[in-house]
Amino acid sequence: MRQTVKRGRPTDMFISDEVLPSDTETAAGNHSTIRVGPPPHVEQWTELLGQGFGCRFTLLDGLTGDVLHPADDQPECDWDVRSELIREVARRGSPEFLDDEDPFLVLAIPFEDAQGNSIVAAAVFLTRGVEPDENLSKAIERLGMNTEQAARWATRQTPWSPNTLYRVSELVLLQSRSQQRIEKLKYENDSLSVHIARTYEEISLLYRLTQNLKISASNENLGKIALEWMHEVLPADALAIQLVPIAQADGSFGHDARSRPVLLTYGECPADNEQFDAMLKYLGTDAGNRPMVLNRHVTARDDWPCMQVRQMIVVALAEGENTFGWLAAINHVDDAEFGTVEASLLSSVAAILGIHSGNIELYRQQSELFEGIVRALTSAIDAKDPYTCGHSDRVAQVAVRLAEELGCDTQTLDTMYLAGLLHDVGKIGIDDSVLRKPGKLSDEQYEHIKRHSEIGHRILRDLSKLDSVLPVVLHHHESWDGSGYPGKLIAERIPLSARIVAVADAFDAMGSDRPYRKGMPDEKIDDIFRTGAGRQWDPNVVDAFFHVRDDIRKIART
Repeated sequence: MRQTVKRGRPTDMFISDEVLPSDTETAAGNHSTIRVGPPPHVEQWTELLGQGFGCRFTLLDGLTGDVLHPADDQPECDWDVRSELIREVARRGSPEFLDDEDPFLVLAIPFEDAQGNSIVAAAVFLTRGVEPDENLSKAIERLGMNTEQAARWATRQTPWSPNTLYRVSELVLLQSRSQQRIEKLKYENDSLSVHIARTYEEISLLYRLTQNLKISASNENLGKIALEWMHEVLPADALAIQLVPIAQADGSFGHDARSRPVLLTYGECPADNEQFDAMLKYLGTDAGNRPMVLNRHVTARDDWPCMQVRQMIVVALAEGENTFGWLAAINHVDDAEFGTVEASLLSSVAAILGIHSGNIELYRQQSELFEGIVRALTSAIDAKDPYTCGHSDRVAQVAVRLAEELGCDTQTLDTMYLAGLLHDVGKIGIDDSVLRKPGKLSDEQYEHIKRHSEIGHRILRDLSKLDSVLPVVLHHHESWDGSGYPGKLIAERIPLSARIVAVADAFDAMGSDRPYRKGMPDEKIDDIFRTGAGRQWDPNVVDAFFHVRDDIRKIART
């Protein structure tokens, strides 16, 4: 976040104490740490775990280590002997591996709600494939599991790498905390209306602002609206908002984050971005989130950095410890002094804008988290089948180019890219021996590998943001004449997005080198597409392929 040089505030400047009480102050009351029933977020945590890992976790009390709810699709473990480990995981607040007995790996993830209630979710995973007749009795015995039950369970599991397990657990934990934070911010935002302004005009202004709080609206758009509406009720020549850069902990900027200051003004504002910065540095930041009111006894000083500013109120747009910018009223219309009434209104508006900015930033972080999950799944596909590394990304780019040629809208193009990245995610559930076989598959092996489309659909179906991707994952191996799988759909009954990805997938598969063959030359690929148009592939999509063939081949060479 932006850091301002502290120089102390002028002694004649006053900081308005006429600010609204916080919800934490009014709600502190008699807080009790006694737990009554399970924490309210258990269902939310369980859903996140299911989305991230595709299995259920045993839930344990983070204070006692006791089992609260066993997982019915997991082998039974002796959790009593791990109770101290469970409590330690809860104390540390980060995912941990409790046991590593080849091929079993026990993962524990701690969750905590706003009241301090702690639950640890634990589950057993495999780090490699298991043969049906493999003797796992020693590892099972050391983990305190039922030998027969655990052995049966192991033969049905998809292996995970420890790195992928740990990364997904961190993403799930981050998403859980972000969701709780959003819930808290929404609660604070809703509660704010209880304490709003004293006059009808102020209440009307704040009401209209709250009606425009939308996650999809940028804080710049809402800021411009707020400045215009405040100008109707505040006796100020100008109103201004400076939105500061949003830096991450390491000082870098997220790919969608603001990287430079933005100054929004309404009315006759005498200060530009640099002068606004100079005034903030003069004032320092030790006033916290309370409004600073400056009149002529301050602005008439020789060292005041902007002589055109005679009176000013400035307050931070803040949410928690994060400062997103500054709101200012500049120059009283009657050249009189600003007072606590005007300061109180600015404080209320700044609180709304600060919370909104916090929501916007959390939404941006959620988007980055979603992208991270997609990247993790794509990496898992590449790790599963290294011979096709990069295939998913190339298919995604080719599919987007085909969709552009077919006149698809921006939202569809975004869907096509995601669908291309994830179309083969079901290969995570395919046996390595089949997936990496350097030669022709047997009929049985071919039937096994065909299951990847349905496996991928099951992996992704609980992620609501990927609803539009699911038809591609399930149907990208359907054929125009109905001979494909898994649904044997015919012609336009196959979703258009799946028909597009089918061509992109086939192009990359034919043109890429494999351990058992070299990639086909361009001429042969063209002949196969011409022959297969109207049989295997949608003829319109094949026509689009030939129209943009040069662009697609450039993608293949990158």
